[in-house]
Amino acid sequence: MKQNFLLIATTNPGKIREIQSLLSPLPVQLLTLLDLDKQINVIEDGNTYLENALKKGQAYAALSGHITLADDSGLEVAVLDGKPGIQSARFSQKPNATDADRRAYLLQSLKNFPRPWYARFVCTVVICFPNGEYRSFEGVCNGEIIPEERGNNGFGYDPIFLIPEINQTMAELSMEQKNRISHRARAIQAALPYLTTLLGTNEAHCD
Repeated sequence: MKQNFLLIATTNPGKIREIQSLLSPLPVQLLTLLDLDKQINVIEDGNTYLENALKKGQAYAALSGHITLADDSGLEVAVLDGKPGIQSARFSQKPNATDADRRAYLLQSLKNFPRPWYARFVCTVVICFPNGEYRSFEGVCNGEIIPEERGNNGFGYDPIFLIPEINQTMAELSMEQKNRISHRARAIQAALPYLTTLLGTNEAHCD
């Protein structure tokens, strides 16, 4: 039987670990750009999560010739009118900002607003084909921002994103827990039936 491959369109190590864990049930060999002797730089200048995910997914799929999974996600804070949103990975006044810099800048932006600071993580996942076709899936995780960091797992805004029902931040969750309730988990869970049908056979086209 022909080996099925699925390329993950990200170089973020934390995101790669999450996606690899979420896709582990699939009969597929997961690839990253590190597995391919190729370089690509995609400018994420879209106006929506879908546009940014497609820019990455379609570029990676065309370059590699493989079916590609890409995603774009963001943190939306209610009192900031949905910011940082699609700018979440670039939400800082510092050049070459770290995740810690972005968390600090977000908390600084919130300090004059009363708590609770309601927020949600949003993720759009796309499955892209080398011919440009795609399917898209979405996931949301609701919570609130807290002023102190908690937990050493995760990345990005995870240490200050509290899930009130379980009184834990995203960074306090184990990978198993996170892969049940996170925005990315929910988007990929929505995509899994389609991926199982697609990659459980030798079909490589979009119906």
